Amino acid sequence: MSFEDEWAECQKTANQRSTRMQLNQTPDGNYRPGRAPGGDLVVHDNELGAIGNEAYGLYQHLRTQGDEARPATFAAATAMTSSSLSLGSALYQVHDNWSTQLGSLKEACAHISNHLDYSQKRHKEDEARIATGMHTVSKLYDYFK
Repeated sequence: MSFEDEWAECQKTANQRSTRMQLNQTPDGNYRPGRAPGGDLVVHDNELGAIGNEAYGLYQHLRTQGDEARPATFAAATAMTSSSLSLGSALYQVHDNWSTQLGSLKEACAHISNHLDYSQKRHKEDEARIATGMHTVSKLYDYFK
């Protein structure tokens, strides 16, 4: 078989197969989010929203109620220290550690909530950009057929 014959056969085989990229679509072209064959990114807004709401609710709860014992703990540590009890310095350390850990936990909850909100927004923007780009590529592909 000559090179030209082999090349013609390869072109014929390639033209018989679909060379279009399909994102979040089935071969019939119907959009089915989360059910794309071989899709590698599935985001369900309701799931992200629920997780983000829980993280925000926990943040609000910690902000309002997580610090209730701190003033009393500080007062007790001060009273014990002024009474020359060594337990006072340990209670100061508990007070300081609680404040630090509470701050870290609130920050983590806020980060989760904000990140999920950002991820949802960014995913929607990316989907729109990709869909627009694929539409343009598809039109170009049709032109060169």
